[in-house]
Amino acid sequence: MKTQILSIEGLLLIEVDVFKDDRGYFIELFHKEKFDELNVPIEFSQDNLSVSKKNVIRGLHFQQEPFAQGKLVRVVKGAALDVVVDIRRNSATFGKHESILLTESNNLMLWIPPGFAHGFAVLGEETVFHYKCTRPYNKSAEFGIRFDDEELNIEWSIVNPIVSDKDKGLMSFFDYKKIYVKNVASA
Repeated sequence: MKTQILSIEGLLLIEVDVFKDDRGYFIELFHKEKFDELNVPIEFSQDNLSVSKKNVIRGLHFQQEPFAQGKLVRVVKGAALDVVVDIRRNSATFGKHESILLTESNNLMLWIPPGFAHGFAVLGEETVFHYKCTRPYNKSAEFGIRFDDEELNIEWSIVNPIVSDKDKGLMSFFDYKKIYVKNVASA
């Protein structure tokens, strides 16, 4: 397992080891002791799998404290542009985002600690996206920021995205700051 620290503190890009032979391949997706060695103590409580068709954008989703989730994400089949936005109000990179291409063949996983809004754009014909969460889903703590927010200015690499009505109705980043991060609203 190889890791790369990304430009936003806390994010880790992880390349898993792939063991191939003439029968196929084997991948160890999660090994707690290896994560402990990276000083990433993780306890997962929920696994999710989504299947989406090409040009779908999901997100940017998050859960508010005390239900904020850390996520370990990867693409099982297809390809997705994974996007995270730092919404930790005391972070030096508050409001910054990182985009990572995850594919079934590049064997990359992304560790997203609590305090990030998360979404992805489906680039493959059909993409299976797997994520392990440190907290279970909590409907009352669920929030989100619009994927096409002008202030965040995220390049999704999709011309005509397919977006749910729910995601179209998410708040702007400006409104998020005004409502949830009062001391940063003027930033």
